Amino acid sequence: MSKIVLLAVNAKYVHSSLSVMVLAGGIAKYAKAFHETIVIEATINHQKAETVASVASYRPDVVGISTYIWNADWIEDALGLLREALPGALFVLGGPEASFNAEYWMARGADYVLPGEGEFSLPPLLDMLDEATLTIKSGGEAAYPPLCPNTAPAQSICTGAKPEAPQPLHNNEPIHPYIGISDEHLAAMLNGRIAYLETSRGCPFQCAFCLSGGSGVSFFPLDTAKEQVYKLSKSGSQTIKFVDRTFNCDAARAFELIEYIIGLDTKCCFHFEVAADLFDERTLSLIARAPPGRIQLEAGLQSFFAPALQATSRHMDLDKAERNIAAILSGRNVHLHVDLIAGLPYETLCDFQNSFDRAYSLGVHTLQLGFLKLLHGSELRRRAEALGICYGARPPYEIMRSPWLSPEDIAILKQAENALQHTYNKSRFLSTLEYVLEASGARPFLLFSSLGAYAPNRGEHLADYAAQIYSFCVRLPGVDEGTLRDRMTCDWLCMVKGANMPSFLPVPYSRRKLAAEKAKQRLGRSAGRAETAVLGSGKGVVVDVNDRDPVTGLYRIHFFELD
Repeated sequence: MSKIVLLAVNAKYVHSSLSVMVLAGGIAKYAKAFHETIVIEATINHQKAETVASVASYRPDVVGISTYIWNADWIEDALGLLREALPGALFVLGGPEASFNAEYWMARGADYVLPGEGEFSLPPLLDMLDEATLTIKSGGEAAYPPLCPNTAPAQSICTGAKPEAPQPLHNNEPIHPYIGISDEHLAAMLNGRIAYLETSRGCPFQCAFCLSGGSGVSFFPLDTAKEQVYKLSKSGSQTIKFVDRTFNCDAARAFELIEYIIGLDTKCCFHFEVAADLFDERTLSLIARAPPGRIQLEAGLQSFFAPALQATSRHMDLDKAERNIAAILSGRNVHLHVDLIAGLPYETLCDFQNSFDRAYSLGVHTLQLGFLKLLHGSELRRRAEALGICYGARPPYEIMRSPWLSPEDIAILKQAENALQHTYNKSRFLSTLEYVLEASGARPFLLFSSLGAYAPNRGEHLADYAAQIYSFCVRLPGVDEGTLRDRMTCDWLCMVKGANMPSFLPVPYSRRKLAAEKAKQRLGRSAGRAETAVLGSGKGVVVDVNDRDPVTGLYRIHFFELD
């Protein structure tokens, strides 16, 4: 018997780790010998010494760690500390960051790197290590060189070459980590955090910047998926995210799971990554019947520039995607998130601006402006030198320059990303943005990049940031100061609960008492000072902090006449 600690290092506390649960399930199901398994979850914000001490307190024989671009630097530093604290332990790494860069991690303290599906490769490795330990303890010689990681049975281990990703499920059944766990244990384990669920593995597409495609899709049993969905819906988690890379690649299967989820008696929100052009009319009609806030969709458009899409083997019917997005938004019941990637081959700053403006015009709830990352194992990383793309040597391997984007261009894109992330993508000042875009005639990308240059948000207090936004917008051509103040006043009430109006948006004292009386009549209860305002137009406005839109997260406001 050996003792193994499975260490997950998440990006935020609100996240949970699916990988360590699947690995623990794989050990329990597929290992020949019994191995005591302890799961520890930390975050990149934890002190490394505390996490190392927690792992070391169990005195494990083996430590298994899942690696990703968001935790790679943290793990690299922590690995040295772990080896000092546990001189007799072996360290096994998996996950995309280590799997496609095995030699690097072996040189930095990993004893084994497992590519592919770890729930199938880790159990035989543990069995092998257990057998070798018993041989040594009985006075014999180990049947394998202790640090020769290519001799474990059943699967190639630490070849350093690109594994087939995803590898087929062989004759092994996938691990369903939430089945067999009591409701009480599951609730305690997740503790209200975001829960992740996998119902298929792989992707039918082969985008050159991604690691998920290449060998088709393996679908897990549908009944088991429903059972796990049901358990998670009762676990206390508010959000359940499917990690399926293209959830709706099988239209009939997607329809059945969505139909099941819509029928649940739950307040959970279910998040899916989808291809917007693959929805059929039947599924669109079903989604339109979902309770508001029940479903959240993330659609990766990446670009509207055809040469960039062609260069990265990204295939999508963009016109159909736009029509489907419009249809989904028309129901006002689904939160829709769209992704763009800046830095794709052949797309200049001007080309990306066109993509951004077209995507912004869709009116989705979140428009993520991401930057090209040249991931280990991706086709685009292998072609980067030939294409002339320069990227960071450290995770997340983000683009620094290319023949189509200069460092100055990327700085402008970063400014736009900063303003977009701190306003639109947080449902902040939406009415204000709508007004200034219409009044000034500015294109969306130019507005956000200019705002990001004028008022970069580096963690400012929201009231201070609001004052900077006002100062920026009031100078734009065609913008009326009074209308701008009214818009920002309404936005503030919608998005902030219980916070007084910023000083640059004063409420006339002489009318505040009358507004409070009218607001009480409108709401049927007394309204606090922070819940009412008087607009420059003379109208009163009150926010109902007990009525929050489940799709946008904004509080509903009501207008009333004061005279």
